[in-house]
Amino acid sequence: MKNILFIATLAISLGLIIFLYQRLTATEAALRVAEKHFADCQQVTFQLQNQLSEDEKSAAAHSTTAPSISR
Repeated sequence: MKNILFIATLAISLGLIIFLYQRLTATEAALRVAEKHFADCQQVTFQLQNQLSEDEKSAAAHSTTAPSISR
């Protein structure tokens, strides 16, 4: 009886370790995807800020209203 209880405890522990390892692996993969999306969003934001800045400079040079100001 004592050996059966020990083997059952060992099997449950091994199952839990495998389950947690799979969850960790899936979480790390999701984190990598989220970090890539975040980096892509930062790049797009940077490009849009540069474009807006150029548009505002161009509008100021031509004495017109910048696109960000007109609504």
